[in-house]
Amino acid sequence: MTVEIRVSRSPGERRVALLRDGVLAGYRVERPARPDGVGDTLRGRVVSRLPALAGGFVALPGGESGFLPESECEGRRLPPEGTILTLRVTRAAQSGKGLRISARVKQRPSGPLALLERGPDQALRWAAAHPAAPLVVDDPAELARLRAALGPRATGGAAFDDALESEADSLALPETPLPGGGRLIISPLPALTAVDVDSGGADPREANRQALPELTRQIVLRDLAGPILLDLAGLSLKARGALEPAIRSALVGDGLVQALGFGPLGLFEMKRARIHPPLHEVLADRPLARGLALLRLAAREAAAAPHRVLALSAPAPVLDAIRALPGALEEFAARAGRPLVLRDASLEEVSDA
Repeated sequence: MTVEIRVSRSPGERRVALLRDGVLAGYRVERPARPDGVGDTLRGRVVSRLPALAGGFVALPGGESGFLPESECEGRRLPPEGTILTLRVTRAAQSGKGLRISARVKQRPSGPLALLERGPDQALRWAAAHPAAPLVVDDPAELARLRAALGPRATGGAAFDDALESEADSLALPETPLPGGGRLIISPLPALTAVDVDSGGADPREANRQALPELTRQIVLRDLAGPILLDLAGLSLKARGALEPAIRSALVGDGLVQALGFGPLGLFEMKRARIHPPLHEVLADRPLARGLALLRLAAREAAAAPHRVLALSAPAPVLDAIRALPGALEEFAARAGRPLVLRDASLEEVSDA
């Protein structure tokens, strides 16, 4: 099997894709100015012990806090309040839950609350997991950073072709097509994610079997986590039960998922470990997601026409989100050799009227 890592950097954003034999098998959107923190090493202070939760809360640098389970402490006992600890972030803040941290790291000398070491980004994590995989990187600064860490494995080139761009865009949509005309409908909710198999008029048994490989793939690509409920297409409870071995087999390749089986409502229940924020949460800030997509297009136009002065016209919330993301506009100016003019589309409409 051939594994390849593609890294596409645009102002304010990094997109990383993992391909196996040319098929998209992993995808992550990162905002370098706002990393999710997983893998970071921090110095924090125990501020409260909560025996009922078998853990406690720890004050972290930047005014953040994290939950430290007793199971992640030396001797499985939470130290007294006020104790300074060296900690590692094991789960990003997501789904309304804060950072999860561990004290099972080498303790460093006591001191003020601080970020001691930043954890690896997704390109470095996948590079470590696949030491023979080459990396294709489309940005000179990003290429220099990865080459410093990985050597000649990282090479410059077009990271995302049109097909990969299209598939990456489709992951923001709630539906994904299946062979034979069916579809998966993916509905993330605060407490769980519901996945519905729509047969599209095909034989339900065949549609469900076709859905299973794509179900696992979409769960991984979208980084869905927490409780996940699968509603198969048009089968009796007894017939659904007959598909349980096939469902469990399809999920085996995902080491983060735990298959629980069918519940009384005929829904197959599974639970996937929460580590990084799911894709729908990363994209939940619609003005920012839209603004970064427009910056990506503007950067391409600037590269194609290096002497043109470019202006970005967008609604005020989109422009405000771009301005609020540290370094995004500065990164555009550094790449393009000139700043990007921002124009409030609503004011332009008033002027035209």
